[in-house]
Amino acid sequence: MRDTLVLNASFEPLSTVTLNRAVVLVLQDKAVVEQAHPELRMRGAAVDIPAPRVIRLCRYVRVPFRRQAPWSRRGVLVRDRHRCAYCGRRATTVDHVVPRSHGGQDTWLNTVASCAEDNHRKADRTPEQAGMPLLREPFEPTPADAMLLTLGADEFAALPDWLATDAA
Repeated sequence: MRDTLVLNASFEPLSTVTLNRAVVLVLQDKAVVEQAHPELRMRGAAVDIPAPRVIRLCRYVRVPFRRQAPWSRRGVLVRDRHRCAYCGRRATTVDHVVPRSHGGQDTWLNTVASCAEDNHRKADRTPEQAGMPLLREPFEPTPADAMLLTLGADEFAALPDWLATDAA
């Protein structure tokens, strides 16, 4: 399933929606297509439009200010691009840098993506105690960066340059 990025009328990233929902918003004149998939088209009995990759709402939607993106296991895996912070292989779990038994919390700065082998090998220790240095330090993405990262590498790379962030 392809995700479509929704921009507010002010061109700020707002959310992602399914391709079908994006087409409905465009057909109802609630949004305009800012960027389309080059080879994909949506066809119906009386409709033939390019499949939207990025749409912009026609009316501005007021969004409450969010200082930080909400933490989640899926968010950590997406932030780290499903790459283990210890060895670089495919990550399937989330590891706490400071273990929960030592007071570590579920926060962006205390969790990293990890493969199951390294997570098990590190066990209930800090990376220093286990002799397993981090390949990259964890960081806290902005709410907009966290939302853009959910698009996936292929979709993210295809976004227009003016939407580029430091999240990549």
